[in-house]
Amino acid sequence: MATKKMILDLDTGVDDALALALAVEDPRIDLIGIVSSYGNTLVETAGQNSLNLLHLLGADDVPVYLGESHSSTTTHFDVMPISMAIHGDNGVGNIELPQAPRKIESISGVQFLIDAAHQYGDDLIYLPTGPLTNLAAAIKQDPEVAQLIGQTTLMGGALTVPGNVTPFTEANIHQDPEAADFVFTHQKNLTMVGLDVTLRTLLTKNHTQAWRALDTLAGRTYADVMDYYINAYDTLDIDHRGAALHDPLAVAVAIDPDYVTTINLNTRVTYDKQSGDYGRTIGDSARLLDATTTKIAVNVDTERFVRDFQEFMLDILSKTA
Repeated sequence: MATKKMILDLDTGVDDALALALAVEDPRIDLIGIVSSYGNTLVETAGQNSLNLLHLLGADDVPVYLGESHSSTTTHFDVMPISMAIHGDNGVGNIELPQAPRKIESISGVQFLIDAAHQYGDDLIYLPTGPLTNLAAAIKQDPEVAQLIGQTTLMGGALTVPGNVTPFTEANIHQDPEAADFVFTHQKNLTMVGLDVTLRTLLTKNHTQAWRALDTLAGRTYADVMDYYINAYDTLDIDHRGAALHDPLAVAVAIDPDYVTTINLNTRVTYDKQSGDYGRTIGDSARLLDATTTKIAVNVDTERFVRDFQEFMLDILSKTA
């Protein structure tokens, strides 16, 4: 079986950094590029974080592109204070990463995605872990993209549990509900990996201590970054048991769907600011009888995923200097 190609669309904060490491390490996929987004931090900071992390992991061959810098309905973006509290002022726990020797690519992330969709088609996995602005922009620029991409697995949304920004809204969807609704109602072969499952996958300092014990620069750095995240979860009363592996779970599901149980549900996102449920991911009543294009993850094999994730992280962090 041919190796699938993967594009990560990252607003590179802490859990994005973990997702990136997993995508670099897993031999079942070929990471062909990273598109940067806004969200946990500014798009330029996210792009530089991705470059620096790739350098730390010995993956300087993976190109990084800048995507859209703000939502489809605004002219600028300001990082939410809660995002800075969770991810640090620089997106990676205020840890200073070794500087990558190369630069961000000159073509736009949206154009890179369009080109890759035409080049790889069914063999392409697109994986956004932030707002869906870049994918919506690509589809609007070239509607064929919605049919060409073989698989889109996103981290975002909340169907069976409350949101983490409002009672209905998860943070990534909240950044650009209009773009999210456009994606959910246009993109084929879409899988939503939302808070329904990601909140059940917790990493603890017992795990990061094992990274640190490897005594590699990457192991120590990733442990420092993740410990900041775990401390934030504790201090902010998000979860005192550990910190959720939101973005890595989405990568894992894209590679091995058996980690989760899904339901088939054509979905949309509400974006009427007067409705009281702005940014809600919910079944699309207008498409209840249509062929289903979206799967929603509603349960996860927590023990298996956390165990496998830790094994992958120990493997890649032990290989680096």
